[in-house]
Amino acid sequence: MTLDPELPVVDLRSDTVTQPSAAMRAAMLAAPLGDDVFGDDPSVNALQDRIASLLGFEAALFVPTGTQSNLCAILSHCQRGDEYIVGQMAHCYRWEGGGAAVFGSVQPQPLQHQPDGTLALSDIEAAIKPDDAHFARTRLLALENTLGGKLLPFDYVRQATELAARRGLGRHLDGARLFNAAMAQARQQQTTAAGARPAAGPPQGGAAPSGGSEPHAVGERGGTNRASQAVTRVDILSEARRIAQCFDSVSVCFSKGLGAPVGSALCGSREFLARAHRIRKMAGGGMRQAGLLAAGALHALDHHIERLAQDHALARRLAAALAGIPGLQVEPPQTNMVFVDLVGAARERSAALLAHLAASGILAVGLYRLRFVTHLDVDAAGVDRAAAAIRQFFEA
Repeated sequence: MTLDPELPVVDLRSDTVTQPSAAMRAAMLAAPLGDDVFGDDPSVNALQDRIASLLGFEAALFVPTGTQSNLCAILSHCQRGDEYIVGQMAHCYRWEGGGAAVFGSVQPQPLQHQPDGTLALSDIEAAIKPDDAHFARTRLLALENTLGGKLLPFDYVRQATELAARRGLGRHLDGARLFNAAMAQARQQQTTAAGARPAAGPPQGGAAPSGGSEPHAVGERGGTNRASQAVTRVDILSEARRIAQCFDSVSVCFSKGLGAPVGSALCGSREFLARAHRIRKMAGGGMRQAGLLAAGALHALDHHIERLAQDHALARRLAAALAGIPGLQVEPPQTNMVFVDLVGAARERSAALLAHLAASGILAVGLYRLRFVTHLDVDAAGVDRAAAAIRQFFEA
């Protein structure tokens, strides 16, 4: 892959590619530090207290990655010979190297997703094994929100977790993008309150954003984005807490849409986290002066939550710009991810398309199904460049 050095790169591969802002770097350099293995890093302790309080849990544990956070959670809920129910496309099943099975002898029971990303309640019920020596012991239901950029409907989340509780299962949420889910849910609540039908797809919008992590007006072409403008920090935090409180444990990433360079947190009860702390140690996740990293996450919680609305608006802007291109089926985005299926003759041109985008300074991933992820290092000009390059490729 060769990039034109004269063009600024528009990296739409993932929201994990974000660079810490100047203000975040300054906060990290100024952070008071200690030795977190001894439990005396003040910045780590402050982060753990903050995220636990925001989401309504007794305690939290700072870990290097979301993968390790999910591993610590599953192995704290389950023992050898147990199993967890999970979706086929859930990150903790499909994309984490089978860690729970490899390191903990905990068996996954994957289920097929419904089109909206949910697991059918009847499928969950049917997957719970009887108390019989022939079967692994079903101990946990693991959900992910958002899943592939989709918001799990809150009524479903409540029903699924209530079903799990009735059947004696623990409930874990991979909330790597929990605040994206909370933003979308808050926007949905605002739209519903205004008497309109919640829209998953591209709404009408207004002035183009300038991009970056500084506050600015964000909209899409053709009008004003009133629903996004109405969502406040209080709304987002309230929805994040409402989602989280359906679960016994929640993993949250700071290194995706929130823009910190490293780190996740696992939230739960003190008893649960005592087990998770031991597993983190065994998995090599005990870090020393980790407050340098925790300070970046704290800065993100203070400054990068409300701005997620910009990422969501830019995703809708990109989807609207790609609509109508022959050979493309664009899935209306609910958060900061735009999925595009190549169909018909276009299906054989995916490699050429990605090469064309790379030569234009635009990075994306996929094969027949492409993914474009907006984030704090992408602005409206970058989104418009990407859309123009794709249109040029198919219309040339």
